[in-house]
Amino acid sequence: MVTRRLSTGRSVSLLLILVAGLLSAFRLATIAADEPPMAENQRAPTGASISLDSVSNTAVESTPGKTAAKPLVTVKNLPTTAGDLATLQAGIQQAVEKARPATVGISIRGSFGSGVIVTEDGYVLTAGHVVAAPGREATVIFPDGKRVKAKTLGVNREMDSGMLKIIDEGKYPHVEMGRSGDLKLGQWCITLGHPGGFIKDRPPVVRVGRILNLYNDAIWTDCTIVGGDSGGPLVDMAGRVIGIHSRISDDVTDNYHVPIDTFRDTWARLVKGDTWGGPPSPGGPLLGINGRTAPPSGPKGAGGCRVTDIFPSTPADLAGIARDDIITSFGGEAVTSLDGLQALIAKHKVGDEVTIVIQRDGEKRELKVKLGERE
Repeated sequence: MVTRRLSTGRSVSLLLILVAGLLSAFRLATIAADEPPMAENQRAPTGASISLDSVSNTAVESTPGKTAAKPLVTVKNLPTTAGDLATLQAGIQQAVEKARPATVGISIRGSFGSGVIVTEDGYVLTAGHVVAAPGREATVIFPDGKRVKAKTLGVNREMDSGMLKIIDEGKYPHVEMGRSGDLKLGQWCITLGHPGGFIKDRPPVVRVGRILNLYNDAIWTDCTIVGGDSGGPLVDMAGRVIGIHSRISDDVTDNYHVPIDTFRDTWARLVKGDTWGGPPSPGGPLLGINGRTAPPSGPKGAGGCRVTDIFPSTPADLAGIARDDIITSFGGEAVTSLDGLQALIAKHKVGDEVTIVIQRDGEKRELKVKLGERE
């Protein structure tokens, strides 16, 4: 998919024409979202709610205590005319206007990522690998170049979710949290972030795409993201955050985002500064790979865990597992995700010989692996 930064009306129109042509095969999809919970220090934030009409993809704004809803814009999931494209362009611009001021750059000990502010007092959501650990000093950079001090809070390494808190007092631009549990396949979505790192006088870069699949631990989209985008927001057509950029692939249609619902569900732990999840503790069984959840290759295709890296001289390396193999079974049990594979490995003991089923170049293969010991 070809992408362009949306800085002028002409570039937006060109992008939408390309997107419409590439994605015309997607079925019509809709979203209906409820109002988020009431805001407290230890709970996820809220505000006026914006939902999409269940038939027409109409962005609707409502405020707690009011029964009337004000339509914002109606967007078709499958544009067929120039008018449809113009309406889609207007919807994207409206969503970007809401999200862009709160999309920030994050600098921590020389490393750079992106994030999004979701409360007026400065709670920032980002990826867990951007935060890395609680209690670190950080700098949050606004689109206009303004810098404020922040502190890293909690990290859920299993989901790759993280949080920071701006410690300089003030009222900050922020966006509303949506509900990833209500998302539908084929739904329009928008990514914002700072690809390649924050660049002075360049606003957060915008890219448009669709939701390709939904998992418990990830949202799969074809919105292009690259290094530096990690931690930035994935937003819906109402400008609400529905995910946080997490896993980036060389393939532009192979990018994953942390579902926003996990931030809501673990809000108190993140605020508290807890760290949990991640690789098994030392001494446990070792396979010796890095991987990520692989979506099914088709209606009848099997999902699994795609191998992204193999550590030399580990059981995986010695057994002949290769990069881009998709592990579909481990010890006779189906593998449907990276987390599922980690759980199956944890059931075994060091020295166990296990049969692994993989898919390689469309072919099914069986390999025998003797598990090692994690140092």
